[in-house]
Amino acid sequence: MSDFLHRELPALGKRVFRLGLATNYGLDEEGVRAALDRGVSYLYYTARSSSMRAPIAEAVRRDRERLVIATGPSLGWFDGSVRRAAERALKRFGLDYLDVFQLNWLGVGAAWTSSTERELVHLRESGKVRAIGTSIHDRARAGQLAESSPLDLLMIRYNAAHPGAERDIFPHLATRRPIVVGYTATSWRRLLRRPRGWEGPVMSAGDCYRFALSSPHVDVVLCGPSTRAQLDENLAAIARGPLTPDEDRWMRDFGQAVHG
Repeated sequence: MSDFLHRELPALGKRVFRLGLATNYGLDEEGVRAALDRGVSYLYYTARSSSMRAPIAEAVRRDRERLVIATGPSLGWFDGSVRRAAERALKRFGLDYLDVFQLNWLGVGAAWTSSTERELVHLRESGKVRAIGTSIHDRARAGQLAESSPLDLLMIRYNAAHPGAERDIFPHLATRRPIVVGYTATSWRRLLRRPRGWEGPVMSAGDCYRFALSSPHVDVVLCGPSTRAQLDENLAAIARGPLTPDEDRWMRDFGQAVHG
């Protein structure tokens, strides 16, 4: 079971709890502290993550090397904006280094150009950042970046309604094996609702995270609970371990029905 719940990430030199935390859906500071107390160690910080600030600062003072702090610029079109965003993040938390610094929403909020690539690599080589990455919806492009780029991490959409990464991204990981972080595991909560014509059981958020984590190619999946109760439910679900073959078939059928 410990192999399911944890993953060694050589690019970071750390062992991480595989359920990561984002706070886009309103989890408060006490909820973040509860997640840290329960072993959550991968924290994805964005402009909407104000409830993470104080808990991260406290946790950094206790045990910095247990934490994986991932962030990136709100807009990453130019090398200067990338550099300034990294410097602000380091200052915000009083850190010597960031674990993951990534271009967010590549092709929409950021650009993969020679200048942004050069700045990311410089941040890594200078020791200010341990791993560089991007979040991306374009699966074909993600597959190309997995094979031939300096990126250490790809944050991708992967869920029962959108399993296309199994075809377009995962086969391209073998060459360099970048870290894979899954997000939108609930398909923006569409997988938590019964689709028209479906008569079987409906997935829970915990089922969605188990689905993603049952792939050997996914290192971490982000959850976004709104409350402490939802956080506890998610942690209890993944403690059940990987999907059984019957669960996998049911979730894929359900995901197909949701996708329509």
